[in-house]
Amino acid sequence: MDRPIFVYDGDCAFCTTCAEFVGRRIPTRARVVPWQFTDIDALGLTVAECDAAVQWVGTDGTRAAGPDAIARLLGDSRPLWRVLGRVLRLPPVRALAWPTYRWVARNRHRMPGGTAACSLPQAVREERYGPTPR
Repeated sequence: MDRPIFVYDGDCAFCTTCAEFVGRRIPTRARVVPWQFTDIDALGLTVAECDAAVQWVGTDGTRAAGPDAIARLLGDSRPLWRVLGRVLRLPPVRALAWPTYRWVARNRHRMPGGTAACSLPQAVREERYGPTPR
């Protein structure tokens, strides 16, 4: 793999809005892709992992999830973003980042751009709306 990959939930409107922000505002070498249109098996990821949190897969195969993945994405950008990525990795910040990330993930259907489908686990989404192409 020649570039890192940042994987998000493409069925979630809030997640997609955030990924579009990354594409517009955070210059990074990483490919920012929805897991539903990515060969997650080749990345060593599972549907459950991708459904639970954003994922980072580095060129060397290193993986990170949730705010740790976001920190790596920021660390792969310009100086100001890299500083924010380093701050996010600091133990006290990281200790707060995970509960905050989990709260946002549980409430993403209530966030700007979120939809009711965002609140459903992937298995329920597929049951209601059909299988997700992979």
